Amino acid sequence: MRELIIHGNEEIAEDISDFLLDHGALSVSVEDADRDTDDEQPLYGEPGMELSTFAWQRNNVIALLDDDTDVQALLLSLAVEFGEDEYTVASLVDVEDKDWVRVTQTQFDPMNLGERICIVPSWHMDSHDVLQIRQDKSNMVIQLDPGMAFGTGSHATTRLCAEWLEQHPLAGKSVLDYGCGSGILSIIAAKLQALDVLGVDIDPQSVETARGNALINQCQIYYGLPNELPEGRYDVVVANILANPLKALAPLLAHSVKPGGALVLSGILEGQYEQLIAFYRPWIQLEVWNADEGWVCLHGIADA
Repeated sequence: MRELIIHGNEEIAEDISDFLLDHGALSVSVEDADRDTDDEQPLYGEPGMELSTFAWQRNNVIALLDDDTDVQALLLSLAVEFGEDEYTVASLVDVEDKDWVRVTQTQFDPMNLGERICIVPSWHMDSHDVLQIRQDKSNMVIQLDPGMAFGTGSHATTRLCAEWLEQHPLAGKSVLDYGCGSGILSIIAAKLQALDVLGVDIDPQSVETARGNALINQCQIYYGLPNELPEGRYDVVVANILANPLKALAPLLAHSVKPGGALVLSGILEGQYEQLIAFYRPWIQLEVWNADEGWVCLHGIADA
């Protein structure tokens, strides 16, 4: 296989990506050409937010090509389609054929959350380090493989919510994990002796993934789609989503908390939390609990 990298500006990057896929590229990705420099340009988007920019000012369009690809013919077609002055061919290199499953696995190591939570991919469960961690019964080891649902513990918002759950007594309480993704937060709640734990997600794939993860970790948790959520209120409602969906869900989430119960929200950028606090004020008084890597976790107690 070979890797072709093309530099292009934001007006042309997406079109070049589509062109390469249409002409036989095995895969194409677009990255910020200024990544990991002072000129790196963050792009944020979420449901309900209309994006004005779909690429960076300077982009690397990275295509993986089969060995049988006629690269010269491909580049000639590219020049005819876009004009050679509109982009730059940065590199064309051979890519070593590898066991990509094993390569991917090496990128995911056991991960500590909070004081005693350890998220472990299945291929590390029998490693010496993990066996030592498991010897201390006060540690919580959760087996979780990276997959098609959000929530491996690597993102700051997941860490914030996990740490909140760990630092607040949950034994015997009911917990609703709204936007459960992989099920990581609801599994943590169940491991912390929460009595009645439910997880909800709008994505059927996430619901199935969460069910499988709960089974692997020997947790009894109900998972379903929003229209399958049983009526009721909960001692703790945690929602790690994004700011705009959290606004849309405000009445539902606030009314799902028992009097005296806690609402925990994350997926909120530091520049968004004041607006979220103001938006939820008719239902519940929120405040910043903690922040990590530019993300904020809010919490509040429902009126008794």
